Amino acid sequence: MVLKGIKLRIYPDSYQKELIEYNFGANRFVWNNMLDMMIKRHENNPDLKSLKAFDLNYILTTFKKEHTWLKKAESTSLQVSNKDLFEAYKGFFSKKRKFPRFKSKKYPKQSYQSKFVNNNVAILDDSYIKLPKLGVMKYKNKKSIPSVIKYVTIRKSLTNKYYAILTVDEDITQLPRTNRSVGLDMGVCDLVICSDGSKYKTIRFDRKLAKKKHYWEKRLARRRNQALRDIQYKKKFGLIDPKPLEQYSNYMRAKLMVAKYSEKIANQRKNYLHKITRELVENNDLIVIEDLKTKNLLGNHKLSRAIANQSWRALRLMLEYKCEWYGKKFLVVNPFKTSQICSNCGYDDGKHELDIREWDCPSCGIHHDRDINASKNILNNGLEQALVK
Repeated sequence: MVLKGIKLRIYPDSYQKELIEYNFGANRFVWNNMLDMMIKRHENNPDLKSLKAFDLNYILTTFKKEHTWLKKAESTSLQVSNKDLFEAYKGFFSKKRKFPRFKSKKYPKQSYQSKFVNNNVAILDDSYIKLPKLGVMKYKNKKSIPSVIKYVTIRKSLTNKYYAILTVDEDITQLPRTNRSVGLDMGVCDLVICSDGSKYKTIRFDRKLAKKKHYWEKRLARRRNQALRDIQYKKKFGLIDPKPLEQYSNYMRAKLMVAKYSEKIANQRKNYLHKITRELVENNDLIVIEDLKTKNLLGNHKLSRAIANQSWRALRLMLEYKCEWYGKKFLVVNPFKTSQICSNCGYDDGKHELDIREWDCPSCGIHHDRDINASKNILNNGLEQALVK
């Protein structure tokens, strides 16, 4: 049994949309007030132990008496907010993560999570779902949904689409053994280069829709400046109370169109990565990948856009959880000198500039493709690491 997320596109009516927005606001209100309380508590007495999720839930009951409107919100979602806040606050002190931030209603991507309690989440048939406090609504998804549901996350995207992400327990059938291993080198010209010589090409989805996206980006900038000038003019001469930027319909339409093209690019890229990772996991029992520090590579201003488009981090995460699901082995190795050592004899030929794509080993004379040689070295390092373990 593994925990798996299933994303459903849901179609709430106008009243259900209002309830969803209400829950967004309630969870944001609880998060911000609890975080403010924890900060002031620590400032007043740093020696006090930090509050746990149970303590926050106890305070929440008193908080609801002071703010009665919170009783209309989905109760388990407020408890989940407290738990997430506790984990974030604890992570800052113990794991050196970023300090939790206050949530803003201006952020267009909103979400909240509810627990599965007393069958408050149910799939009624192939196209309708019952959600806590929201009732029944239509959904779209082609995959079958397991009966054991743990959580449901209601999310609103930048393009004003609504989704229900179900966290479920599912039995996943193990893939058959292939007795094959592969090392993967990440690149820019080719996204993935395998130690067996095969390559997965880079597809620049951002370039395919660049003209259409840029068309609306120009209009967004222009309409934003026009709206801001209009607001400043009305404030300066004391005319009617200027409306906020979010109420300028032309500006909001351009903003929505830019978000739609950005979302389409992201979806195309994610779909391509899923196809690649599925094929690699199906065909190999051991997958070895290099531990790239993408943040350092993005410092190269000539390649930063191309590197960001590759989504190496997303590819690695997909391989990691799919190997865990399907009973395959996944290893990460240090990429140090993988492109300059001969995979045949182990000779170190020194650093090669990026424009050198092929080279001959001075020791054994074998001809190397730079990327394939690196992927072979990555595989060899992974096999040595697997033997040590």
